Amino acid sequence: MVKGYEAVIGLETHAELSTESKIYCDCKNQFGLEVNSQVCPICMGMPGTLPTLNEKVVDYAIKMGHALNCRINRICKQDRKNYFYPDLPKAYQISQADVPLCENGYVDILSEGEIRRIGITRIHIEEDAGKLLHSDKFDGASLVDLNRCGVPLIEIVSEPDLRSSSEAKIYLETLKSILKYLDICDCKMQEGSIRCDVNVSVHKPGEPLGTRTEMKNVNSFSAALRGIEYEINRQIEVLEAGGTITQETRRWDDVKGISVSMRSKEDAQDYRYFPEPDLLTIVVEQSRVDELKEQIPELPNAKLLRYVNEYNITLKEATFVSESVELAGLFDECMEKGSGAPKSYVSWIVGDLTKYLNETGSDVSDTKITADKLIELVEAIDKKTISNAGGKKVFAVLLKEDKAVRDIIDELGLSQVSDTEFLEKLADEVLASNEKSVSDFKNGKTNALGYLVGQCMKASKGKANPGMMRDIITKKLAEM
Repeated sequence: MVKGYEAVIGLETHAELSTESKIYCDCKNQFGLEVNSQVCPICMGMPGTLPTLNEKVVDYAIKMGHALNCRINRICKQDRKNYFYPDLPKAYQISQADVPLCENGYVDILSEGEIRRIGITRIHIEEDAGKLLHSDKFDGASLVDLNRCGVPLIEIVSEPDLRSSSEAKIYLETLKSILKYLDICDCKMQEGSIRCDVNVSVHKPGEPLGTRTEMKNVNSFSAALRGIEYEINRQIEVLEAGGTITQETRRWDDVKGISVSMRSKEDAQDYRYFPEPDLLTIVVEQSRVDELKEQIPELPNAKLLRYVNEYNITLKEATFVSESVELAGLFDECMEKGSGAPKSYVSWIVGDLTKYLNETGSDVSDTKITADKLIELVEAIDKKTISNAGGKKVFAVLLKEDKAVRDIIDELGLSQVSDTEFLEKLADEVLASNEKSVSDFKNGKTNALGYLVGQCMKASKGKANPGMMRDIITKKLAEM
């Protein structure tokens, strides 16, 4: 609730599929290549050209449909969505109108400690449009790059079940995790691989739903959060001032933090949908639908619950690890091969590893960390071969160098000394040379114990086993 109003939010999420070629031709589907280098007569909308559907696109869409608990329409068609825009050379987009490939699904999200079920209206396949390039070098003109024309998309349309910007962000992050787990989209938002349009309306509880507006040009999840909050407040201000909300499409300007009106909102009839005459009906055998369902891995929500229930790690830690296919894969392999406590592996993953990844903008695959090395490191700490502080030094090397943990420990001289005779001799020397601290301890100044242990660690150049050292010092002080 915001100022007595309830927000109603629905999202249309577009994900570029990671196929080798485009949806209707053999041109390479790859970001960042030279402008207009991956085009052909089909991409460019030349008269007389005929598209051919990439079957992998259908497979990927069905996988996402299974992951979002959708009904799969084994028989469906493709349609022409007619509109004119400079980056759409055919003046129509091949999409799906009344019969999508997948529909009537749902996804569960975890919001404020509660499970919220968000309905999925439909998932359909379509082709992407080109991209307009704006630059001062063009003397005020805009140029068109058609490399993106024909890049395969799935559009995931939610029911208007979201009630806040924070819920919308969680929903988007959940979709992103699922796409990554299925390995059907690289989800690089900076390259436009996943983006969304936002539909927002507000109303007072008990009153009919308000008029919705659609917001485009939302290029990050954080931008979606800011855009939704802005639009909710904008609509409330209009209504409180006695105005009415107009159904329209608005453009989000994330730099200025505002949305501006683009055009009145089109309805389906404005696009003059009709069946695509150059493509056959899509018919998928039930055996293929079942086979694709069998290929679905354990998804992030299921992992999250398993981590909490089986490994007794915190909900926050489980959520963080399960959202990343790379981090979850590393943790799962550690649990499968290693004998360390789950908490030990999680601490390194959500702590030192994640900090390094965030600071460097790297992925786990960019580092030299493997499950075997992390297991070896945890075992070395558990066996008191090295201290936790020493472990951090070893981990810093493991991130960048392909070396064995044992070799790094030896090179850095980090092995802890646990020889009782050596430690007792060291304790005697430190106690003899720190009479004042011994006296302070006997007079009730317990912090003197820490000082004496610290002196032992200093004298051993950090190699003494700190736990054993503390026990020996405590025992000798009691006997004095």
